[in-house]
Amino acid sequence: MIELPDLVAGGLAAGTLSALALGGGLLRLRRQQARQRAETAALRTQLEGSSRAFTAEVEHLAARRVPAAAQQVAHPHLAVPGPLQPLTAGTPLGIALENVLLALRSEVASQRTRVDAAAQAGMRGATREIQAALYRLQDALRQLQQRYDDPELAQTLFRLDHENEQSLRRAQVAAVVCGAWVGLAREESHLVDAVTGGQARLAGYQRVEVHNHLEPGTALVSHAVEPVAIIVAELLDNALRHSAPDTEVVVSLEHVHHGVCVTVDDAGLGMTRDERDRAQRLVAGDTPILLTDLGDPPRMGLAAIGRLTRQFDLAVDVSSASPYGGVRAVLRVGSHLLSRLDPADRPPAPSAPRTTRRSAPAAPAPAQAPPAPAPAHAYGTEDAVPDAPGHRAPTDEDGLPQRRRRPRPAAVAGAGPPTVPGPTRPVRRPEEAAAALGALQTGTAAARAGTGAAPGDAARPTARDTQHTDHTHHTDHTHHTDHEGGAA
Repeated sequence: MIELPDLVAGGLAAGTLSALALGGGLLRLRRQQARQRAETAALRTQLEGSSRAFTAEVEHLAARRVPAAAQQVAHPHLAVPGPLQPLTAGTPLGIALENVLLALRSEVASQRTRVDAAAQAGMRGATREIQAALYRLQDALRQLQQRYDDPELAQTLFRLDHENEQSLRRAQVAAVVCGAWVGLAREESHLVDAVTGGQARLAGYQRVEVHNHLEPGTALVSHAVEPVAIIVAELLDNALRHSAPDTEVVVSLEHVHHGVCVTVDDAGLGMTRDERDRAQRLVAGDTPILLTDLGDPPRMGLAAIGRLTRQFDLAVDVSSASPYGGVRAVLRVGSHLLSRLDPADRPPAPSAPRTTRRSAPAAPAPAQAPPAPAPAHAYGTEDAVPDAPGHRAPTDEDGLPQRRRRPRPAAVAGAGPPTVPGPTRPVRRPEEAAAALGALQTGTAAARAGTGAAPGDAARPTARDTQHTDHTHHTDHTHHTDHEGGAA
């Protein structure tokens, strides 16, 4: 039989062991709870940090990146800031933010195009009405010019017509930028007439000097006449505006391999590289043109050139500098836009500069004998072959008939020894011949007055003097007409 003290001792030992086991379990539980609390606190701190970082990233997106992305649609050279935390790039959060910017750019571009199209439609309708009113005013002014002969009134009407022409050009350029048609349909015309027609639409047209090196009869097809005139007018307008008032703008018309080039050189300040690149993008017409890209107030000249070059297959280059220190603008007209007109049937306008080229003379027939040399005289050498009856007098490049000198009567046989031909004198220009003729007439009149000749004999001009006087009067009148015609 077990004694009571042994049982008590065994119970106490078992209780002690149980208490120790329970205490150890409680200690481990407390340690685990403390560790969990620490982990929870760390996670809470990390979550709060991530939330603050996300909030800061969203605020940075809204405050800086979204406005920059919206401005980049209109100004591609602007840079969009990156994420606030560099480690965000490439993460799901960074990819999501970039998608937001892409969607924003697409929507801004779409809305911008839609708003600009509405603005262009409104301006197109307004300019159409303005153009119609200016055309009516132009017709009324020209009717007044034909009705009244008062020189002072005619001069005033010419100035008003020129001002109206400048307003019409501005309205026409605005309409072209907004997608309207050029407004006029012309027939085939000499290319030099299109150039001078664009020159006449400008203030300060007197500063433009045109050098025509084209072959006589070089013309434009009907649908290219007005676009070329508009482009030349805008290139000349830029050259005149950005050069000193006392300098000239030089225009050269040259044949090239694939057509004709119209080169405009000014002596202005030139352009920087960025300005030249932007101007070249506008005149190329490769990208859509919006009114909001043209400044305030909008400068539409280069934009109108870009639309016309794209519509009519022309080419304009403004990327090079002028030898005079300014800008060189080159308009190239392709061969498919060129035509040919007979200068005799349809000569260029009287105010158009004459070409420096001469038509190649026709080769004589092999059976014909070489013509006898013409006698040399003080006023230049002329042909001594008379015109056949019914034969049309040959014309020069201006379409005007050339006078032939009548042959002298043949010398009587045996009247004297044969004449030995002397040295050939150089051929004088018409201006030099006219000057020599005037000097001869003045000297003859002075000699007659000194010898006591009758006043009627001294004042009576010879037949040649009468021809010279008529020619001089006609030249002066033509020059005055050209000046006013250019202004009109």
